[in-house]
Amino acid sequence: MARVISVEMERFPIAGTFTISRGSKTEAEVITVTIAEAGRSGRGECVPYKRYGETMGGVYAAIEAMRDQIAGGISRIALLDAMPAGAARNAIDCALWDLEAKMTGIPVADSILAVPMWGLETAYTLSLGEPEAMAAQARANAARPLLKVKIGGDNDMARIRAVTEAAPDSRIILDANEGWTDENVEANLAFAAQHGITLVEQPLPAGKDDILRRIVHPVPICADESVHAAKDLDALVGLYDAVNIKLDKSGGLTEALKLRDRARDLGFGIMVGCMVGTSLAMAPAVLLAQGADFVDLDGPLLLARDREPGLVYQGSLVSPPDRELWG
Repeated sequence: MARVISVEMERFPIAGTFTISRGSKTEAEVITVTIAEAGRSGRGECVPYKRYGETMGGVYAAIEAMRDQIAGGISRIALLDAMPAGAARNAIDCALWDLEAKMTGIPVADSILAVPMWGLETAYTLSLGEPEAMAAQARANAARPLLKVKIGGDNDMARIRAVTEAAPDSRIILDANEGWTDENVEANLAFAAQHGITLVEQPLPAGKDDILRRIVHPVPICADESVHAAKDLDALVGLYDAVNIKLDKSGGLTEALKLRDRARDLGFGIMVGCMVGTSLAMAPAVLLAQGADFVDLDGPLLLARDREPGLVYQGSLVSPPDRELWG
């Protein structure tokens, strides 16, 4: 029996405004793929990302172009060669994982994990703003054990000071989203170290980060925009201390698992992150993040409305997904 695929563009309002160094957004724009076969169906969600040249229309068209191959039963492994890494492949790959689990009765977790899943402590993201506004955000979330703070401007030292003073008991990840420069990266890293920052994520633009090989790292530095798939890792040795794995960058769970395992072999720390999406996008990432050094899967916490059923969050603890949601 041929598989049937449906593709839907959806929008979920963000609670307030989400701001990083490249701009602001008030809603999460996602594309959901459903693949059905023999009375069972699997779903996957992706978030097209403009930084990587993706648009809603372009990703939708890329998924539609795979309709015949999906109907013909393309495997997840064959999909790696049939499509480039990115959001479109992610939605299809995760839908295929979910469909396989629904048809065989074997949860995805049983296929990829050697031990049972457990709840994970996720970072909670604070939007970029003026220092006083960011301090207010930090103060409101000071009970959370791990905060991820968006920075990447001319006044970052003031932002770092404001946030660390407002949430003195929280561990803090700084995410510059490529917003620092060769001229300020050393001073900013030193200031971050002085204020007890746990990790600095992607301080410099991807491909323009060679200075990281020549300077000290008083705080561990994590690659985000600089790493998409396992093939990218060798070039990052000596530049970065950790890598942020996101399903929308890797093009699905299949490649993300390869990326994670190769990164561990090379000695990188592991962060599993996300775009701003719903619980459907986070669910496979929760499986990937088991055993990770840092988890940043707070997408649904930033939304005004999530899917039903969604992941269960208790403060910053996210529970494993129910199989009705995914997997």
